[in-house]
Amino acid sequence: MLKSLSTTTALHNGVEMPLFGLGVFKVENGDEVVNAVKIALSTGYKSIDTASAYKNETGVGQGIRESNLLREEVFVTSKVWNSDQGYESTLKAFDESLNRLGLSYLDLYLIHWPVRGKYKETWKALEKLYRNGKVRAIGVSNFQIHHLEDLMQDAEIKPMVNQVEFHPRLTQRDLLSYCKKNDIQLESWSPLMQGKLLDNEVLVQIGEKYNKTPAQVILRWNIQQDVVTIPKSVKEHRIIENASIFDFELTNEDIERINGLNQDKRVGSDPDNFNF
Repeated sequence: MLKSLSTTTALHNGVEMPLFGLGVFKVENGDEVVNAVKIALSTGYKSIDTASAYKNETGVGQGIRESNLLREEVFVTSKVWNSDQGYESTLKAFDESLNRLGLSYLDLYLIHWPVRGKYKETWKALEKLYRNGKVRAIGVSNFQIHHLEDLMQDAEIKPMVNQVEFHPRLTQRDLLSYCKKNDIQLESWSPLMQGKLLDNEVLVQIGEKYNKTPAQVILRWNIQQDVVTIPKSVKEHRIIENASIFDFELTNEDIERINGLNQDKRVGSDPDNFNF
């Protein structure tokens, strides 16, 4: 059974990444994000996931500083946006993210989307940042199997993480097993499908059995499959509730029932067909 909020998973380079964290997509820069980060860290979260595209890195950095935790106690992820992809422009974008966060290094830096014709050059920049000790781990986001295979043909360092949309309506079985086989840690964004699953009958039933909410059932389902998960919330009670998933365990039958909800349905863009 997974013990606590500080449980980690070892990436293929040996870096320990928390299995659970706070996502801050669409969280307002300023007080809203500063407070969300501080509440999460005081609750025991050890991981914060942001991106330059979220326009809230400044507030994330402030929240981390005001939490009075040591820098090495917090695992910080950011991402390079599509318009900044390319070799030199990625190196510059990384420095700008670091500046806004007010940090001297990142724990994880990701390519936000697989921009055709650009992600290989971008990856070379990430490899350089990694070799120079500016970031402890590098990875990708929204990459399908074919993107990963294409990238790894020329990569000198294999991605450590692939962060994708992953929830009971989009169970991504093939991608999950490919990543496990290749020692790439899968990470889930939008694990709660932006709240669209919270009245689902199957999840409500399973939740009643353990006296848990459908959201807690989904998050537990994620981590029992060794998928790192970063639910987003700005409400204190929800941030605490989301993390209260370490005192019960789903059975294999529960997991199969949840897997059965799959419809290959996305709330975000299709990684093979996006135009931003």
